Amino acid sequence: MGLTLLGAALAGCGSNSSTSASTSGSGPKASDTTAKTEAPAPAAAKKVELKVFMGVPRFKDQFDKYFEQFKAKEKAEKNIDVSIQLEMPNPEQALQLLKTRLASNDAPDLFQVHAVADIPSFYKAGYLSDLSDQPFVGSLFDNVKKTVTYDGKVVALPLESLEWGYLYNKKLFSDAGISAPPLTLDEMKADIDKLKAKKITPFELSFQESWIPQLMTALSLGGLVTSEHPDWIQKMNAGQASYKDVEGIFNIIDLIMQNGTDKPFEVGSAQGSTDFANGKAAMWVQGPWQAEAILKANPNIQFGVAPLPVSNDPKGAMINLSTSTSLAVSPTTKNKDVALDLLNYILDPKDSSALFEQLKFNPVSKVHTYKSYPWIDEAMTYVSQGKAYQDLPVPQAVTDEQAKMLQSYYAKSITKDGFIKDLDKTWANAVKAEGK
Repeated sequence: MGLTLLGAALAGCGSNSSTSASTSGSGPKASDTTAKTEAPAPAAAKKVELKVFMGVPRFKDQFDKYFEQFKAKEKAEKNIDVSIQLEMPNPEQALQLLKTRLASNDAPDLFQVHAVADIPSFYKAGYLSDLSDQPFVGSLFDNVKKTVTYDGKVVALPLESLEWGYLYNKKLFSDAGISAPPLTLDEMKADIDKLKAKKITPFELSFQESWIPQLMTALSLGGLVTSEHPDWIQKMNAGQASYKDVEGIFNIIDLIMQNGTDKPFEVGSAQGSTDFANGKAAMWVQGPWQAEAILKANPNIQFGVAPLPVSNDPKGAMINLSTSTSLAVSPTTKNKDVALDLLNYILDPKDSSALFEQLKFNPVSKVHTYKSYPWIDEAMTYVSQGKAYQDLPVPQAVTDEQAKMLQSYYAKSITKDGFIKDLDKTWANAVKAEGK
């Protein structure tokens, strides 16, 4: 914008004497002189495109809105015009799609990893940046920071810090005369009888997406291995153990499958959330990450989180205490500074509390000021009693195979012995492939 300077020259004063013309000063006539100076135009904004890959499509609206806030912030503070290409595939396909991208040198700038299942192999393959010097790291709670640390380096930003077991409908439990969640198999059987006597279906079954029935194996293995076979993982990696050693997991799995809703292969996570929210079943082996969908279907539902019984020893009923969904930055990104800006904004001291509260995620950082949810507080009562375990480091290929096998087991197209044989073979092959 030009600036205009106005100047006025003063004319000399005239005289009445005849000599005034010769003696008086003769200067320029009074006139305006205008000089215009143009300021430099603002620099054009730098344009940057980021590719973000996250396998949580149920949270697309929340992240779309949050990323718009980031774009405005980056434009205002750094004059960078950021466009974000957000890809959110189905959780069933996400991991394989991501691995294909990474292997073909087409890595997204930021991408989702599972803190336990993915970080070790992704780190060894060179897919993860060292984030140890980033601002968000200093704000992480210590127990959460450990879950995203590998080889002494922080290699991901944690999103979901989880305390989970199975979900239960508090009103339906009360209607059936159940005062507290069962901690043993016998107690679970008795409670199932109480529910059925009131014509309440005990378990919601949603097997359309294989990752959901796999949660039964995750919880039952976690409780049984931690309480009775603490060296089982190491022995499996050394080829000295078998799923036969932990076949007790089928006690609770069979109980669930025999007392669940009909037509589970027609029900996925979305319909399962709606069904559970509306009281179609009293229990659902599913995590509190479904809380947003459940409350959307029925804002008035009162549900809790309880540890899954795996034996008649209550010590085996344990809460899974872990970090799952995390965000990593590719070492090959061409826009690393902006990618890191976005990563740090996920735990922004001013804005991230609202995001995490909307997602119904637990606080993971000292910057989070919102109140935790009742179901999380309930799960933490078990944790405080020592009834919790960290996610087991089961090879990802085994987790994927367990998911498929549980579907087949329910459909009776594979036997328990077939399940065990298949999983033993899959584990051995995974160990060989990873070079453990």
